[in-house]
Amino acid sequence: MGSDSNSSFRRIEINSPKLYLQSSFQVFPKQQFCPGTTINYLIFNLKFMRNTCYTLITGASEGFGKALAIECARRNMNLILVALPGPELHSLTHFIERNYPVDVIAIEKDLCKDESCRELYTRVTELNLQVNMLINNAGIGSTVLFEEGSPGLYEKQIKLNVLATTLITRLFLKTLQRNSHSYILNVGSMASFFYLPKKQVYGATKSFIYFFSKSLRKELKKSNVHVSVLCPGGMNTNLALTLMNKTGNFLSRLSVMNPEDVVPVAIDGLLKGKEVIIPGKLNKFFMLLDKVLPEVIKKIITGQGMKKLNHSNSFSRYLSPALVTVTAPAR
Repeated sequence: MGSDSNSSFRRIEINSPKLYLQSSFQVFPKQQFCPGTTINYLIFNLKFMRNTCYTLITGASEGFGKALAIECARRNMNLILVALPGPELHSLTHFIERNYPVDVIAIEKDLCKDESCRELYTRVTELNLQVNMLINNAGIGSTVLFEEGSPGLYEKQIKLNVLATTLITRLFLKTLQRNSHSYILNVGSMASFFYLPKKQVYGATKSFIYFFSKSLRKELKKSNVHVSVLCPGGMNTNLALTLMNKTGNFLSRLSVMNPEDVVPVAIDGLLKGKEVIIPGKLNKFFMLLDKVLPEVIKKIITGQGMKKLNHSNSFSRYLSPALVTVTAPAR
């Protein structure tokens, strides 16, 4: 704040902060004060305005999950970050702690393992953390012919994409219902709308997420819990996917987005109570085309697009929800 040489003090007007809806914010009316005389009163008010709720994000240490965590921290949301064990999670935690005035709790969990979802809920309960936003982001993707994918891949994919999302949502539902306003964001995919070769299991799991989210939203319509499903197209969430996305056809390359461009759309849509969030004008245009084009034309377009994709790159960690590529095993 600059000084005013013509007066001994400057009058400052404090407006109620415009933060996202949260039950634990104590918002004070407009106050006027003079520096040096009522500064302690200001500090007292600011302490009471501190957010005591937490946003829980799964698959949070890399790719889209990392971008979600940073965006939520930028919006003054305290965070519970859940991801596979590894240095990425702790590096992100320290980065957020250094750059944003929020609390960050890091929990290492492999959500593919039995009991891991219940262990996560138990840990959050033991820490007495009040969760008012749940973002189910962790997922395994694949771009591979069905006969070339391993049974182990499909088992993990279904466990993480379907079972973990379902169990975590069920376990935390009563916690969410205790707030005046709570939010659930399930990360789906544009693949849930189209029947794509090499996306048979992945697309099916994201179709489940879409159906599950819309049905749960109807059940909770009269409650304080708002459910949204995010359906992004291709995203450059890691080097392997960036390389693969460059091998697609002209339209698919144009539709690819960076995570940093998707997350503000996702969080804004969630807080506005949107049912289905589709980021990107071109992706919305694809949805319109899907309704008007004859089936035979759609088959030709999607078939040619998938043939061009080079899925020789692999991504070993499953922290990103977008189109993670899995190398087919040698035959």
